[in-house]
This record gives sequence, C-alpha cells and structure tokens, in this order.
Amino acid sequence: MGNDISVVTTKSAGSKGEGLTCYLESDFDYLFLGNGVLCVEAGINLQTIPDDIDLFRMDPRVYPGHCKLLQVRQRQNGLQAIRNALCDNGYGDILLSSCLWLDGWSSHQTRLPTEVRHERAGPSNPVTVGGIYNTVNVFALRCHCPSILQKWAARPRHWPPQGQ
Repeated sequence: MGNDISVVTTKSAGSKGEGLTCYLESDFDYLFLGNGVLCVEAGINLQTIPDDIDLFRMDPRVYPGHCKLLQVRQRQNGLQAIRNALCDNGYGDILLSSCLWLDGWSSHQTRLPTEVRHERAGPSNPVTVGGIYNTVNVFALRCHCPSILQKWAARPRHWPPQGQ
C-alpha cells in the first residue's frame, strides 16, 4: 500500500475547512478520498462510467445511513487498499469490508515521532501530534447517489423550530 497515498485526494472539512475556528481552537478534520474508485446507487447507468475506475454498487438494504458495497468492476493496477479489503459474502458476491479498508489505511500511514493515535471512532481515525495538534482522519470513497441525497434533503426536520 506504500504508494497508494499518492492516489488519494485530501480535503479539509469541518469547522476548520469552513474557516470558522482559529488555528488550535478545535481539531482539524481531513477527508482522504481514494481516487479511481466510485460507488453508485441502483439505477445509475454503469456504461457511462469509464473502465479505469474500481466500481461498487451501493446496497442500502441494511440499516439507515449505511450500505453494503458490492464490487461491480475491479480495474487493473487499482488501489492495494481496495484489493486488501475485498471479501466474499458466501453468495458469490464480492463486498468491500469497511473495517479492512480503514484498518489498511490507518496501519500504513506514516507516523510522526510525537504522534499518538487514538481508538477509531466509527470511520474516523483521531490523532494527536505533539500533545496539541488534534486531527480526525477519515478514509472515504466517492459515491454517486442522487436519489439517496434527495431523500435525505427532503427528510422531516424538527430544528430549528418553525416560525423562530
């Protein structure tokens, strides 16, 4: 996995990414997106997606806010982190294990001498460097899921209260 980090796009997120906090006021949130990998929901025309992309179909029939990722296509020379995280579900499908995906990335990150890694919290890998610089690193995959996002945007909201 050594060279895989060069095929990752890094984005700053959270309050720091939005410019809402001062330098050491809160932690730094980083999103690491694997390049050349795409997850799509049902109904997306797979013929429109280039062949040089690892492709997964999202199966949301698990529990709210989660999905299984079923491998549709594996590209040649794809991310080693993807290959290491593939599992057979026993029914002929190949799934991407989120646990193996996250473990693979976090175990191959370069450690700084004063770095302390904390217990993983969901998909995030919290780290403290030098006792003062706190980061939360999330290794993610791009997803194209317009209908899922439309349902999320249209969901009932109870805050803020109407009329205030």
